[in-house]
Amino acid sequence: MPSDKVDKILEQWLTVRPDLDCSAMGIIGRLRQTNDAWKKKLDPVFKENKLSGIEFDILATIRRSNTAVTPTELYHTLMLSSGAVSMRIEHLVKSGFVQRIASEKDRRSCKVTLTKKGVELIDTALNAHVANMDNMLSVLSNQEQAQLANLLRKIQLADQ
Repeated sequence: MPSDKVDKILEQWLTVRPDLDCSAMGIIGRLRQTNDAWKKKLDPVFKENKLSGIEFDILATIRRSNTAVTPTELYHTLMLSSGAVSMRIEHLVKSGFVQRIASEKDRRSCKVTLTKKGVELIDTALNAHVANMDNMLSVLSNQEQAQLANLLRKIQLADQ
């Protein structure tokens, strides 16, 4: 397999610190570089649909929930501040993609649901997003993709 940028860094560390095992640096470095590269490939799909990544995530969360959700549920799911979610919801309401449904029990509370226009937008964007991700992962076989998913799941579960 050809060398990458991280291999050069690891070789340099091996030269100056042969006593130190820097293999973890290689894994983390490659994950960070992959994350940066993939973000550059993901964002254009959102922009083609006139969405930010956060707006896509909000619409996708509501769509996969298959029911109206509260802003609190959104910001917990998306790991964003309540202010950031509120601001994005307001923009999506003004754009006609979501609507607020006032709570009958609590005037201060509401739920957010997709409009027909919002369902059409997220379904179109989601199709393009999934195709894009499939293309990004096409360098790996199905077996390698499953192995990577399991390894990343293991790391995620250990961090919880």
